Amino acid sequence: MTDHAIRVSSHRGDSKVSPIYDPRVRSIFFQILTAVIVVLAVWSISNNVATNLARANIASGYGFLSGRSGFDIGFAMISYSSDSTYGRAILVGLLNTLLIAVTGIITATIIGFIIGIGRLSKNWLIAKLCTVYVEVFRNIPPLLVIFFWYSGVLSSLPQVRDSLELPLGMFLNNRGLAFPKPVWGETAWVIPIALLIGIVASVVVASWAKRRQMRTGEQFHTIWVSIGLIVGIPVLAFLAAGAPLTFDFPVAGRFNLSGGSVIAPEFVALYLALSFYTASFIAEIIRAGIRGVAKGQSEAAFALGLQPSTTTRLVVVPQAMRIIIPPLTSQYLNLTKNSSLGVAIGFPELVSTGGTTMNQTGQAVEIISIWLIVYLTISIATSLFMNWFNARMALVER
Repeated sequence: MTDHAIRVSSHRGDSKVSPIYDPRVRSIFFQILTAVIVVLAVWSISNNVATNLARANIASGYGFLSGRSGFDIGFAMISYSSDSTYGRAILVGLLNTLLIAVTGIITATIIGFIIGIGRLSKNWLIAKLCTVYVEVFRNIPPLLVIFFWYSGVLSSLPQVRDSLELPLGMFLNNRGLAFPKPVWGETAWVIPIALLIGIVASVVVASWAKRRQMRTGEQFHTIWVSIGLIVGIPVLAFLAAGAPLTFDFPVAGRFNLSGGSVIAPEFVALYLALSFYTASFIAEIIRAGIRGVAKGQSEAAFALGLQPSTTTRLVVVPQAMRIIIPPLTSQYLNLTKNSSLGVAIGFPELVSTGGTTMNQTGQAVEIISIWLIVYLTISIATSLFMNWFNARMALVER
């Protein structure tokens, strides 16, 4: 071996690093240590909970869900009575939570877009009114907004005996809005199928129109075609099935209303409060997203002769969506989770029905685990959908 090879070999031998100072070894060690600590913590908590339950003579498990609930729920989308099970009571609360989340998200998005664009208006009065709306609602706790609608607005409506008679057989009082209840016939099953066909057909037409525009540059206005498909096909199916629909109208009695359906004031208060509150944050997201689009895009559109409204709709907003969607997802998640505040006004959402069940059964651990699983599932599903939508809206370079 030459002197040069001996020196190189000696140098390599001296450069060996002790495992204590090897970043890879330390990383593996700390990961194992963290995993052990987490497992021990979970075991300790589980053992403590099991010991406390045994001391209180409370059986663990979810068998209580099949027991009789024994309490009534004022607002339910499915059939429910006090003879129903605890599981069905929690299902009613879950459906009410989803109803608030879906309707609130749709309404808050529409209001937020209008207010956000209004803040950028060149009309001084519109811009200032939108600014006042944003600054007022986003600086008030959502629970206070709920109490405002429930105690300040809806509770001031007349008593049942003095109900306000509205068009189309509707009545409004402090117990809610009574409206005619639709009663569907046996052949009504064809209508939702026709609606699904119309939605699929409109998606196909929109996809074809987009490919055609990308290929030829020619626009095909799909809005009226989509409306015709989504509305026209179900209407034709409705007529072909013999119009299988009648209405059960509410009738005003001396002390109460009979028949029809009622939208509870608790639902209206929670729906309006969360919609208006969340819309104030969405409006700022919309304004920031539009401001994030380069001013040259609008100037180029104006140079081509496009009107300001057309420029906003076809040039600015599509580019702003890639900025808007990520923070918009957070607001949708916040609205869904804020629906749990309905317990403050007695709206039977998931936390309310679960809390009543927990008080009657003492199964606190199981009820809390149900809450965690449900809200986590809803949040993850919302995030996955918004991530997919964000990928669809992303700009594709050619």
